[in-house]
Amino acid sequence: MRVIVSEEIWDFDLDAALGEISEQRRQQALKFRHEQGRRTSVLAYLLLKQALREGYGITANPLFEYGEHGKPAIIGHPEIHFSLSHCRDAVACAVGSRPVGIDVESIREYKEPLARYTMNDDELGQIVAAPRPDVAFIRLWTMKEAALKQIGTGISNELKTVLTDHADLKFTTHVRPQYVYTVCEPVT
Repeated sequence: MRVIVSEEIWDFDLDAALGEISEQRRQQALKFRHEQGRRTSVLAYLLLKQALREGYGITANPLFEYGEHGKPAIIGHPEIHFSLSHCRDAVACAVGSRPVGIDVESIREYKEPLARYTMNDDELGQIVAAPRPDVAFIRLWTMKEAALKQIGTGISNELKTVLTDHADLKFTTHVRPQYVYTVCEPVT
């Protein structure tokens, strides 16, 4: 599996990059009202193109089709699985031969009501006991979202149980000063 994370959201020529991507992705990126959203959307696609070029020798712009719950797949390449994510501080891409999920989130103020809504009692205990509850919450949140992306359901009603219901998944989490990202893949 190949994982690429970039913090270079403001370090490329957006107009030039819009000319290097598929019309499908260009239209998606231009739907964002703010430049930050357009930039992260384009950068995620550029990271995917880089991973496809380096890992598979694919140089053409990938086109997407979408599953029942909105999970994207590359048209003509069912053997390649990918996941994209972005936040205000970073953009992440994971590509592999098995279903994969990735999530990146900026570290922000810990809000107990949100944690109670999305975490089970064991997870709440981990968060409260952590030296940095804000980081502990984001770590668990990225694990949950990466898992839901990996299994293809997206955010769903199983937020409190997704980590316990899917013990067949492996998580790799990285904590950076401003953000956390997690990659999720099958154990075997």
